[in-house]
Amino acid sequence: MFHRIVASVAAFFIAGLAFAQTEVPFALDWKFEGPSAPYFAAIDNGHFADVGLSVEISAGKGSLDAIPKVATGGFPVGFADINSLIKFLDQNPGAPVTAVMMIYDKPPFAVVGRKSLGVSGVDDLEGKVLGAPPPDGAWAQFPAFASANGIDSSKITVEKVGFPTREPMLAEGKVDAITGFSFSSFLNLVRLGVPENDISVILMADHGLELYGNAIIVNTEFAAANSAVIKSFLAAVAQGWKDAIADPETAIASLIERNPAADAALEKRRLQLSIEANVATDYVLANGMGRIDNERMNRAIRQLAETYEFQNDANASLYFTDKYLPDAGFAIK
Repeated sequence: MFHRIVASVAAFFIAGLAFAQTEVPFALDWKFEGPSAPYFAAIDNGHFADVGLSVEISAGKGSLDAIPKVATGGFPVGFADINSLIKFLDQNPGAPVTAVMMIYDKPPFAVVGRKSLGVSGVDDLEGKVLGAPPPDGAWAQFPAFASANGIDSSKITVEKVGFPTREPMLAEGKVDAITGFSFSSFLNLVRLGVPENDISVILMADHGLELYGNAIIVNTEFAAANSAVIKSFLAAVAQGWKDAIADPETAIASLIERNPAADAALEKRRLQLSIEANVATDYVLANGMGRIDNERMNRAIRQLAETYEFQNDANASLYFTDKYLPDAGFAIK
């Protein structure tokens, strides 16, 4: 009888723990592709559950997509381009949203062209047709990139395209180049049959762009009331990235479970490209994941101001806080 009572109490206690898990909906910027695998790995490997969180991940429609979702409180946390967040907060001062963890220390913003269409480098863009989706994060940074490289944008014909038609139009030669995330556009073109040696990837960060990339963002009202939840969420995210770096194949298996139509080999390569070029940078390996360099952030804001007219005083503290991060960031290797 005693053992039955103990077993019943234990079962009740375990059920209570499961019931007590905090639900944290998480809004991504884009669909379920390789670079989102670490978040699913954090779910499947129990990192969220270990800190009492139940996380449901929703796909997005572009770099701007998650910001209003989080600002309005529809989602407590999201993943978004910090440069788009800076502009959003300038246009909506006091909106309850800020970045709390940098993921893409080196942004993947790129102009991707085809050498056979005359686009091999920066100097080839004038006189060409550029396909750009209006909500695209890379397109949003194109003016700063053009300014840094002395490109006369008036000499470029900009074709507004949709995300689904962006790479197909370049593959078909209907545009000469496109804006997009380096790892995604490159591999999408490969999948469409464009030879790799015909694809030119002009990474903006390698051509004068000081900007940061995508970060975890939070609703500040939710975060203020749930500081421990946000700290735990970020720690689990970092562990998911650490798992994906150590074992990308298993992380991609978690992704494929949510997106069975995806090509596992292609998404694994997309994940690895993002890790090598954008996530595991020299700065992150030396200083940990999540944190930023304040001097670089100030330079990035000044660079944004070259092509964007701030309506209010620009202050880095409005756009990013490290209060939910450990002092040394998160080690990912």
